[in-house]
Amino acid sequence: MSDSLITKKAIALGLKELTKTKNFDKITVKDITEECGLNRQTFYYHFQDKYVLLDWIFYNETISIIMENLTLENWNDKVMTMLTKMKSEEYFYRNTLKLTADNGFKEYLFKIATELFRDTIAKIGTIQEFEEDRKKFITEFYAFGIVGVIIAWAQNGMKESPEYIAMQLNNVSNGTQKFIIENYKKKQ
Repeated sequence: MSDSLITKKAIALGLKELTKTKNFDKITVKDITEECGLNRQTFYYHFQDKYVLLDWIFYNETISIIMENLTLENWNDKVMTMLTKMKSEEYFYRNTLKLTADNGFKEYLFKIATELFRDTIAKIGTIQEFEEDRKKFITEFYAFGIVGVIIAWAQNGMKESPEYIAMQLNNVSNGTQKFIIENYKKKQ
């Protein structure tokens, strides 16, 4: 592991520790550097600000789990792994996902979910009858739903188990595939 990656992980750990006792909005770069025993210059060498750090954590610790070798066949397992990771650091995800400002986590998840449903439509067969704007509407509809469920789950205290949420999302995905197939067959 490179020194740069080790330093980034130390900074990330410092932020995570602080989110146990302090709202993310109230945490400063000075707080983070004091927590991890580094100076501000080191922080700014690696991250522009705490929001870039937050996006880095989201991407490297959760989103990359989903993206690596994602297929329709394994996406439920990938989501389950991501939700389990989130649950293991519940304090961090609840604290940072309750922000009113946009953050990279939602954007990353939305992009992945959109691509997954776009692939679902494409793999069902050549659906010429589905014009591009209809495909876009269907994929975005389901992507917003999945992202919304995951964010709401985190913001509302992660009361349900990761297994339950992953199972429900899988049911929606399977239902979507059936819906698209049935509509396609009706048009033939």
